[in-house]
Amino acid sequence: MNTNKKKIQKGWMMLIVCMLIQAVPFCVASNIQPLFMGSVIQEHGFSLTGFSLLFTIGTIVSAIAAPIIGSLFSKINLKVIYTAGAILTGGGFMLFSMCTQLWQFYAVAAVVQIGAAIISAIGVPLIINAWFDGNTRGKALGIAFAGGSIGNIFLQQLVIRSIVANGTSKSYFIFGLAALVVGLVVSLFLVKMPKDASEVVKGNNGEEKEFNEEIDISYSLKEAQKTKYFWMIGIGFLFVGLYVSAYSVQYANYFQSVLKLDPSVIALTGSIFAMCSLGGNILGGVLFDKLGVVKTLVLSAISVIASGIFIMLAGNNPIFAHLFSAVKGLAVFVYMMTPAYMVGEYFGKKEYGGILGMLNLVFAVGFSSGSVLFGALASALGYNVTWMIILGFVVAAFVCLITASFGMIKLNKERKIKIEAEMAA
Repeated sequence: MNTNKKKIQKGWMMLIVCMLIQAVPFCVASNIQPLFMGSVIQEHGFSLTGFSLLFTIGTIVSAIAAPIIGSLFSKINLKVIYTAGAILTGGGFMLFSMCTQLWQFYAVAAVVQIGAAIISAIGVPLIINAWFDGNTRGKALGIAFAGGSIGNIFLQQLVIRSIVANGTSKSYFIFGLAALVVGLVVSLFLVKMPKDASEVVKGNNGEEKEFNEEIDISYSLKEAQKTKYFWMIGIGFLFVGLYVSAYSVQYANYFQSVLKLDPSVIALTGSIFAMCSLGGNILGGVLFDKLGVVKTLVLSAISVIASGIFIMLAGNNPIFAHLFSAVKGLAVFVYMMTPAYMVGEYFGKKEYGGILGMLNLVFAVGFSSGSVLFGALASALGYNVTWMIILGFVVAAFVCLITASFGMIKLNKERKIKIEAEMAA
């Protein structure tokens, strides 16, 4: 009994390490840059459009690099690649303090986001997938990603105060240094993989999981790409990226410019989303562990569709604007953790990072183009019709993901039977 507790403690300690990664290096790289925008634009004379392109460039570059990063995890020692990621993330963010030209900000943003992909987008799910079995992985992923929300609560206040007191350059240096120190401590002293299967945290859920972990039916990236369901999942997450971009980026302008909602109402919707998204990842993790992928995706589809209906009704009553943000926040796990969970559940651990990197790339393509597509559609067809089209994207996304899930369950059962027959021969 004591030995089992020690094994479980190692896994949960790694979960705390992942929360720390999300709370500091990830938040610095991904969440606080918007707080610098006003001061940087005023200081250097950049246009809002020009500086905003920084976010698109960072997203696209990290997405293109994601499959390569994922494949490196199976070839390079974990501490080595994590150390490189920490240096790119924290050290890169420190370089913002030296930037004076717009192209320099673009270049540094690309470096920082590649680092963030290494230690967070690919690294955290890979570590959780290695340390937790199918009955505990969902909850662990949810808690790990919630670390980002917790860190963001504190960093938002600290960054704003630092910019006022120290200016942008010094603040870039301070928070980049904090990310670098935390990242290096984690990389050199804390992060590690389980020595063997006996160290993996195992749950007591009696329900049969879609992916049987007693017999390794893991896929290589090439094997995964030969299945039609892999591509169906990819198309599903392309549509997820499209609708998430529309709902996340366009809602504030829609509420303010089109519906003419009071600024206090819009601010409240943002706060509601922040509070609900904090619990959204944990909720998603629990649902995945208790209900499995298919049932959780069905509930997710209902939630996101409801959110889409609420935003179309927001012009009738502001309460629907708040309901939109609340439901959207609770369903945040659909894009935060579902790709990582589905890869572990259906494709296993053999080339987990490479497969996840491909799906992250597809999601990023959808997300980076979604807002532009929304703007074009809204200009041509009006907002009401465009929101209905976005709702169609939601339906398409979940039809693809749920159909692919049923297909992978059947395919993995056949794969298991074939491997068992080969082992018995």
